[in-house]
Amino acid sequence: MLDPARSYDLIGDVHGCALTLEHLLDRLGYHKHGGIWRHPSRMAVFVGDIIDRGPRIREALHIVHDMVEAGQALCIMGNHEFNALGWSTPALPGSGKQFVREHTPRHARLLHETLTQFEHHPADWHDFLQWFYEMPLFVDAGRFRVVHACWDAGLIEPLRAQFPNGCVDEHFLQSSAVPGSFACTVFDRLLRGTDMRLPHGLTMTSGDGLTRSFFRTKFWEDDPQTYGDIVFQPDALPDPVARTPLSSTEKTTLLRYGAHEPLLFVGHYWRSGKPAPIRPNLGCLDYSAVLYGKLVAYRLDQETRLDPNKFVWVDVERPEVLQ
Repeated sequence: MLDPARSYDLIGDVHGCALTLEHLLDRLGYHKHGGIWRHPSRMAVFVGDIIDRGPRIREALHIVHDMVEAGQALCIMGNHEFNALGWSTPALPGSGKQFVREHTPRHARLLHETLTQFEHHPADWHDFLQWFYEMPLFVDAGRFRVVHACWDAGLIEPLRAQFPNGCVDEHFLQSSAVPGSFACTVFDRLLRGTDMRLPHGLTMTSGDGLTRSFFRTKFWEDDPQTYGDIVFQPDALPDPVARTPLSSTEKTTLLRYGAHEPLLFVGHYWRSGKPAPIRPNLGCLDYSAVLYGKLVAYRLDQETRLDPNKFVWVDVERPEVLQ
């Protein structure tokens, strides 16, 4: 799917910030020809989550879709594209659900901006939903890998056996409505990451306003000892929770992406501050663009370890979000 000898620009979660995306592409040396952003020698790879939350979702989708169709980009699926498909797809008979992603107030709130902006463009939205099935859940180019949230080889290998190019079909999507199914586990792990339940029945309200009983966990720590060692989200754990020791069972269930595995690029995690590698073979490109953060790219050439100087970004101006 990707030529490992080519140079790529990995781009983080856009979330409808189309103007900022154009500014970033311009900064990366792409130019608009025939309505499509192109680079003479490089190719863009988007880590998913093009939709939801932002002010120009339809425009952002057209930019990315047209680049992909012209061979100028590849876009993998994010959890927000999966959510949109699940919202729009009837569940299998006998599942006890009407849709793969039930039409609850919480789910409606996450999709509200997207559905509103497409309200007068139903045919356009239908076409984009069909295109989401062409977004692979993962890309393995040999020397580097791309997944929206978490690389889990134990799931990716059987998934690859079923869908060699990483693109799933409607039946697989419908199967994900069954809790504990292979499809449900794949979408949850690859597109949302790993998590752990807070102890003692505690809950937390995160920066996005959602109350959760789970917290996101790192999937690369080699020898974690406490909850604080593995927390990976914008919101810190309460101090007593962070100091809580991990049980031996909890330690053995943690996923670990090895330090000597190929370069891995993810999005999803709402980071902040100056973009930098998480570790030499792991980079997160989501820096909260739609929350006045940064839209971030990494300029990948032939290096086998991430270079902190190759992160490129555009600060999201408030007019992008307000206009």
